[in-house]
Amino acid sequence: MHAFIQLMVVAAQTNSRDLAALLSLKNSWQNVPTSWVGTDPCGGWAGIYKCNGSRVINILLTNMNLMGQLSGDIGSLSELQTLDLSSNKQMTGRLPQEIGSLKKLVTLTLTGCSFFGTIPDSLGSLEQLVYLSLNSNKFTGNIPNSFGNLSNLYYLDLTDNQLEGSIPVSDETVPGLDMLLQTKHFHFGKNNLSGTIPPKLFSSNMSLIHVFFDNNNLTGSIPSTLGLVQTLEAVRFDRNSLSGPLPKNLNDLTNVTDLYLSNNNVTGPIPNLTGMNSLSYVDVSNNSFDVSDVPAWISSLQTLTILMMEHTQLQGPIPFDLFRLPHIQTVLLSHNKLNGTLNISTTYAKRIDLQNNTITDFQTTGGYNATILLEGNPFCKKAENIAGSYCSSSSSNSTYSIPPPTICSHVSCSVDQVPNPNCNCVYPYKATLIFRAISNLDLGNTSYYVALEKSLMQTFDSYELPVDSVSLGNPFMDSFGYFGLSLEVFPSGGDRFNQTEMLSLGFVLTNLTYNPPKLFGPFYFIATTYAESNKPLHNGIIIGATIGGSVLLLLSVLAGLYAFHQKKKADRAFQNNPFAHWNANMKNGGFPQLQAARCFSFEELKKSTNNFSEANVVGSGGHGKVFRGTLSTGQLIAIKRARADSLQGGHEFKTEIELLSRVHHKNLVSLVGFCFEQREQILVYEYIQNGSLMDSLSGKSEFRLDWMMRLKVALGTARGLAYLHEHANPPIIHRDIKSSNILLDVSLNAKVADFGLSKPKVDSERAYVTTQVKGTPGYLDPEYYMTQQLTKKSDVYSFGVVMLELITARRPIERGKYIVRVIKNAIDEAKDLYNLHEILDPAIDLGTKLKGLEKFVKLSMRCVEESRAKRPTMSEVVKEIENIMQLAGMTPNIAKSTSTSTSYEEASKGGCHRGYIDDAFDSPSVLQMIKLK
Repeated sequence: MHAFIQLMVVAAQTNSRDLAALLSLKNSWQNVPTSWVGTDPCGGWAGIYKCNGSRVINILLTNMNLMGQLSGDIGSLSELQTLDLSSNKQMTGRLPQEIGSLKKLVTLTLTGCSFFGTIPDSLGSLEQLVYLSLNSNKFTGNIPNSFGNLSNLYYLDLTDNQLEGSIPVSDETVPGLDMLLQTKHFHFGKNNLSGTIPPKLFSSNMSLIHVFFDNNNLTGSIPSTLGLVQTLEAVRFDRNSLSGPLPKNLNDLTNVTDLYLSNNNVTGPIPNLTGMNSLSYVDVSNNSFDVSDVPAWISSLQTLTILMMEHTQLQGPIPFDLFRLPHIQTVLLSHNKLNGTLNISTTYAKRIDLQNNTITDFQTTGGYNATILLEGNPFCKKAENIAGSYCSSSSSNSTYSIPPPTICSHVSCSVDQVPNPNCNCVYPYKATLIFRAISNLDLGNTSYYVALEKSLMQTFDSYELPVDSVSLGNPFMDSFGYFGLSLEVFPSGGDRFNQTEMLSLGFVLTNLTYNPPKLFGPFYFIATTYAESNKPLHNGIIIGATIGGSVLLLLSVLAGLYAFHQKKKADRAFQNNPFAHWNANMKNGGFPQLQAARCFSFEELKKSTNNFSEANVVGSGGHGKVFRGTLSTGQLIAIKRARADSLQGGHEFKTEIELLSRVHHKNLVSLVGFCFEQREQILVYEYIQNGSLMDSLSGKSEFRLDWMMRLKVALGTARGLAYLHEHANPPIIHRDIKSSNILLDVSLNAKVADFGLSKPKVDSERAYVTTQVKGTPGYLDPEYYMTQQLTKKSDVYSFGVVMLELITARRPIERGKYIVRVIKNAIDEAKDLYNLHEILDPAIDLGTKLKGLEKFVKLSMRCVEESRAKRPTMSEVVKEIENIMQLAGMTPNIAKSTSTSTSYEEASKGGCHRGYIDDAFDSPSVLQMIKLK
């Protein structure tokens, strides 16, 4: 799930429609994050992530103590892919039908809120939806039939609501859940669903691993079609009103580890489950099976850990081998008619409950450490046994506990604080973990909780979250058969987590990001409201003087605060204007020395584009439009003009000018000049005729790239990045490498563009730059996201994703699938083309021998290693691509490009010092362009 956890912020002026929707949501909510100020959510509002250009892509606001309703304005965020409002208990009201307008939504998580009313049918129109979690709310009404249209759905969780009616399946006119062939998880427990289980619900074409319909009002029998879904691993139909015999083909479910069928009215014989050789947890208690002996096949289940068959009409002696199963921990056979002599010479079990049977004798050698309960048997009526430990009164529902840490018992902390393992008082992040299947867990064994704590820490560490330690406690089994634990996560480096860290913790614990040890089974979590990082507040004024003095003091303070506020406002205005310092220098006759970059007047650029005619538009983006222009000298230029209403991007604008004015390489787009007159923000580049690599791979351009061309594009891009990393002074990290920022000139030479997010690496002592996470979804280095430590290897990761685009022509995230994971799962080095035939771009011409492809794939996968330490440097990448090109029969020109700069000439007009750029690039060799058929 590392790919799924890429939370990123891309600097851009938020789209006006998205801004209006978010402002409306903000006005309808209380307790919004303190960072929700200003009119640019993409520029720093907490929880607004992955702004693609100017459009909002992800909203992640887990456990932010939000209060209010989700209005129909949410439907205006048409590019939204993720909406997570989980653990906001005071989010209430009905889900608006307009949520169905979010056609690109991939993840919708509303766990642990208080939404009510019917689930809108419009959710069924979200065809890109992969993860849908509406559990632990107050939804009523039926499960919408329209859910059957969600053909990409992987996870469906409606647990713990008040849903009613029958389970919807399709017919000739309406869809149904039987159509969800790709879905792995059906979680519908703790509702009021009624009626029978439709046989049509299940088929051999389904991919389900979890089927949970526990704690409902379902009637009738379990259909035999359930046995057709051989991918199943956990099944829960307990606590319903099911009747009739169990289907005989349950025996075909060889992958099922957890089988919950208790508390129903099931009749007929106990089925033979010999074939279910993966079974670990079996609970068929409290049913009306035919009277029978303990089935002999139970002793053949070598993986069995927990056996629960209370109130099941069992009779006769207990098989000797049952207690000798290698993994057995718990055997509950109370309230039956078991008789004869109980013989236990040795066992691995920790708890054996045989209360209220007709056992007359007990023979043992004592070679075990188990709790054995025999109260209510004739054995315990014998005088010599009445006071024995086996016959003492004990409830079959034991309580469980985890010993609390005692090392900090001497520490006294304030309200809401808890001593961490170092005995420092901190504010832990608190949550309750709810497990829906506990598999082979011995609830009284503390070693299992230690293993769970260890796995949590390993997960937090893998994402480099600032977690010092975790603590589990208060284990409980609720009346629904769900197992719960309280969780405390302690911060490191301070007494509390900040807002960003809170959101990261919430993200890790939801959306299937964290996978607990298998013995704990599937889970969800509900977080407790967390104290904000700017608390506690301090008192500013203590009332204690005379009334007259207090008034005077108050007036003085108000005047001071007003003056201070005005000064700060002016300071912020100056700081937010990246050219304020430049303008000041201009008034004094000075100007920053920008190498080889010309300062254009607005009128000059206006004339070159025929008054910025739409006919000259060659592209558009989050900041505005790109125009083709022609200077009076006849030189073609590309003019990137920010929108008139866009002030965001000013710092990026200035950064791009300063960086590009001093770096020169034939694989970097050349900056010709700029203009910032009349509140305009305009960058002027050399004109690149053939658009972006993304255009070529998607088929938007007029030509296609063969294998040799793609290698040359990769090499050119790598050389440009290697120059930035190793020859620029100071080194530069691009931070936004993607196929749309790689342009192709008339000879199809690759040129890296768009340096608006770039960062110079000034500190030579450190390998990283600490900075706010920015980038583009699908390309972002996961270590950079988690640590906020930007390194050269972050560009290497992004370049690796571009390499995968080159061979597949797929976008990094397409239909909810991440290209890196798709390739990793498909690779088989033992097969031709590494088993990637179905994934490679057919336009490469797979009929020809793609020499070097396997080495290219290997190199790309090294670049996208999750650990940056395992990634190569860009200079190493350049050498390897050169070797691949030689292997493919083409000798690359490995002569290094040199930096050049021009002298400065002062212009005589316009108040700008103008530098005229010379052609500083080698003439590239002409590549053959292959036209599309």
